[in-house]
Amino acid sequence: MESANLKKIEYNYKTKTTCSTNIKLDIEGNVVSNIKFTGGCNGNLKAIPRLVDGWTVEQIEEKCRGITCGQRQTSCADQLACAVREAYEYAKKQNTAPEAVS
Repeated sequence: MESANLKKIEYNYKTKTTCSTNIKLDIEGNVVSNIKFTGGCNGNLKAIPRLVDGWTVEQIEEKCRGITCGQRQTSCADQLACAVREAYEYAKKQNTAPEAVS
């Protein structure tokens, strides 16, 4: 199944070791939109969603994966890269489940 054929889903991701505690996003195929962070640095977490809205999972991973924050091994941007990959893999499973086949 091609990623373009995947239906749009809303996904919630619980972040790990960041000031933000959750990332909520929509994913359709491999395109991410409507990103909302809970908690964290208010200005940065308003800017990131605006900058990457409409990007693919791969684009977000390329630009955000591996970014750290202070002494942490991760950051809100890095957690977003994790979230979009997890959401994409989840959407693929949901769309291939027997009840999702039309």
